[in-house]
Amino acid sequence: MSYQLTEQSFLKDVADHQMHVLMDNGVYRHIRFKQPDTGCYHFDLITYPGYLVYSGDMGCYVFSRLDDMFQFFRTDRCDFNYNSNGLSINLGYWSEKLRAVDGNRSNAGVTELDEDRIRQVINEYRLSWVRSYRHKLDKDNRRWLWEDVESHVLASDNAEEMLRSAYSFSEWVGGHNFCFDDLWDHDFTKYTHHFLWCCYALAWGIQQYDKMKASEVSA
Repeated sequence: MSYQLTEQSFLKDVADHQMHVLMDNGVYRHIRFKQPDTGCYHFDLITYPGYLVYSGDMGCYVFSRLDDMFQFFRTDRCDFNYNSNGLSINLGYWSEKLRAVDGNRSNAGVTELDEDRIRQVINEYRLSWVRSYRHKLDKDNRRWLWEDVESHVLASDNAEEMLRSAYSFSEWVGGHNFCFDDLWDHDFTKYTHHFLWCCYALAWGIQQYDKMKASEVSA
C-alpha cells in the first residue's frame, strides 16, 4: 500500500519552520519558510499581480487566478472545503489554476497512476468473475483464472506495467473469454505527494502570514 500524506504528517514536517519576510509590499511578496540551519522541507511563496509561485523541496508551481493570489488561497468559511479545525485545501480547483509545474519529477505534473486503485479494481473484476461463473466453471478452472490474473497482472512491478497488463489480458477458460472490459471508465490517477504537500504548504504558509499581519494590527 502506498504512503498517503496527511495534514498531521505535513504539520510534523514543518513543526520547526520559521517564517522570514523578504518582501511585503502589497501584492508583491516573498515569504520564506524553513527550519534553522537546514533546507529540509523549505519553501518560498512569491506573489506579484495575478500570480503566486511556490518553490522549494517539493518542486515549483506557478498559479494564476486573482490579482492577489493570497486571497485566492484563503478558503472562505462558506466554501464547502473549509475546515475550521485544520488546513483547508481544494486540490481539484487549485490544480486548474496552474500555469507551470515542475514537481521534482522526470514527467512533471500533479497526478500519477494510483497503484492501490488499479489493484482494487482488478481484484473486483476477478472476484466478480469467480462468483458469476461458479456454476459454469469448475473449481480448478476458477482457481486457475484467479491465479492467472495474479501472475500476469497483479504481480507487475509498478502501476504502469500493471495497467498495461490489464488492458492486454485476455484468457479463454472453459469456453468463456475473460478480459478487463471498460477499464477506461475508471480514474486510476491520484495527486502526487509533492503537489499535495505544496497545497498544504500554501494553506499553512498563508495562515502564518495572516497571523503575523493580524498581530501587527493589534499591536
